[in-house]
Amino acid sequence: MAREQNIQAALNNFGRYVVRESKKNLRNNTASGSLARSISFESSVAKNSFSLNIDMNDYGEYLDQGVSGTQKKYDTPYKYTNKMPPPSAFSQWVVRKGLDGVRDKKTGRFIKRKSLQFAIAKSIQKKGIKPTKFFTRPFNLAFDKLPKEIVIAFELNKADFKAFSKKK
Repeated sequence: MAREQNIQAALNNFGRYVVRESKKNLRNNTASGSLARSISFESSVAKNSFSLNIDMNDYGEYLDQGVSGTQKKYDTPYKYTNKMPPPSAFSQWVVRKGLDGVRDKKTGRFIKRKSLQFAIAKSIQKKGIKPTKFFTRPFNLAFDKLPKEIVIAFELNKADFKAFSKKK
């Protein structure tokens, strides 16, 4: 019983650290804070196994790993090719960033929100999304601090443990 309690304590420390540091890393990288609010974890331990689930909004993976654009490339498994992000995804972002009511440089006319959203989506398709590693860095640091007994007993490695822990 003590073994399970020690494993549970180690997993809880791991999960709390990864969630806290990931949220801290996101403070300057997101507009609304909904991604940070969505990050959570749950863990459970049985006699010969354990589970650790770290959950976040789907787009967190793309922000963490980045996405290569058609013109700018990053070391990431994700890339834009002939499709761009949906312009409607930037509707509220444009307002929060104070870009609603931007004027055209040539004529001084106001740019319509839909046109601005399209321009932003097209730019992201070309330039991609630079990896932030807001989740990967704390995960790797926490993994290195896991008790060696747990790592050895369950034959854990970072890549497999990360894939196993992230809930889709």
